[in-house]
Amino acid sequence: MTTTNTTKMFGIAEAFGVPARPELTIEGFADESHPMIPRKTEYRFRPGLSGLIAFLGEAAGDAFLLTGPTGSGKTSLVCQIAARLNWPVQSVTCHGRMELSDLIGQFVLKNGTTEFIHGPLAVAMKEGQILILNEIDLMDPSELAGLNDVIEGQPLVIAQHGGEVIRPHPKFRVFATGNSAGAGDTTGLYQGILRQNLAFLDRFQVIHVGYLDARVEIGVLQKAIPSLPEEIGEKMIAVANEIRRLFLGEGESGAELTVTMSTRTLIRWARLSLTFRGAPQPIAHALEQALTNRADAEQREAIHRIAEDVMGNLWLGV
Repeated sequence: MTTTNTTKMFGIAEAFGVPARPELTIEGFADESHPMIPRKTEYRFRPGLSGLIAFLGEAAGDAFLLTGPTGSGKTSLVCQIAARLNWPVQSVTCHGRMELSDLIGQFVLKNGTTEFIHGPLAVAMKEGQILILNEIDLMDPSELAGLNDVIEGQPLVIAQHGGEVIRPHPKFRVFATGNSAGAGDTTGLYQGILRQNLAFLDRFQVIHVGYLDARVEIGVLQKAIPSLPEEIGEKMIAVANEIRRLFLGEGESGAELTVTMSTRTLIRWARLSLTFRGAPQPIAHALEQALTNRADAEQREAIHRIAEDVMGNLWLGV
């Protein structure tokens, strides 16, 4: 399905629910029916929104990198902005075996004949969509260097498809997310992180996306699980922040955990705690299913000890 060329202006304050002057607007698409528009969910926008909106308004030959710890909401930030602007998104998760041709397109066998299928990069360029390259620091830097010209606004030439030329739509934008800022993993928290080419990184604007502030996160949790008692929600967030602190190595001993609790995992823990209500130790059982069953025995015990200490008598039931 081709993105309509019809655009409309959106008031920033109304579209994103943030304080902004009435005259501040951003251009998006009028068509709300495109299947690649992300699903709009309840979302609390935080500092950094203005930079992304400015980039969507004028890329000026740049791409945009969001870096930060796992589960901090890097991809969801872009997708929820796009959802409110009816901006279709091609989202790709990178990996060590991915090649540039996977993004451009390739021939596939269909009904006994070969047919060229455009990849997410070609589609996004042609139709004016957002391309999100998730976990970009897992991909071979020599393959990513092939994006340099298209980021700067040059046409994409598909040699394997008869030299087809795709000129970038004015609304084509490239975002990337990564746990590092492209300089490799200096923390030891992540596996497979590759140091990226400096010339490639020079084409990116960069922001750091950290975990939500506790005051913001309690609002997100209450909207997601409105029946959760506020006291339990606040204690769960305190547990989550202590897990994150130990994961990020902010204690005296450096990183002490290899798992962390994203907002997504926090919501899962809260939801399961209510699901298991009435069972023995529903919060502990929910924590196992939401997070700690994928941790080793020592870390599982440490996390449960943290939760028990923080939650006190609430640890025994909802």
